[in-house]
Amino acid sequence: MIFETERLVIRKLLISDLQPFFELESNAKVLQYATGEVKTVLECENELAELIKKYEIEDNDFWIYAIVRKEDKQFVGTVALVKDEVGDDEIGYRFIERFWGNGYASETCKGLILYCRKVGMKKIIGNVVNANVASERILIKFGFKKVKDFISEDIGLPESKYELQL
Repeated sequence: MIFETERLVIRKLLISDLQPFFELESNAKVLQYATGEVKTVLECENELAELIKKYEIEDNDFWIYAIVRKEDKQFVGTVALVKDEVGDDEIGYRFIERFWGNGYASETCKGLILYCRKVGMKKIIGNVVNANVASERILIKFGFKKVKDFISEDIGLPESKYELQL
């Protein structure tokens, strides 16, 4: 376990997470503000294996973890803690569509903030596509401040960069 919240456990990904990981990564609505590109089950299997291998790399700066409900061990999404192109610690999360609207994103964000403070980070950032109003609201709720507007290189949409001093 990496950290936990009231209802969720954040842990390393497992090969046995393939089916829910595929459900997450093959849904165009889930990915519309991320890569925009859905993946096949084979692509998900390969990506999952690569993400799991990264746990063994000492100087890894690209961590993706599973978000699992405590009550039934159900995989509901993923959380990211990665270095961006300028070396900032960026957080992110995505959830399987059928788990939207349960407050998991807010709960995960709050847990991430506490975890990042605990491990000694001084600042975290979140990049949000401007049309993703729900995600923007969560960052603002937890004290993130907008520092930059830009057009994302990967999906070509207007985004804002938010940061939180820890």
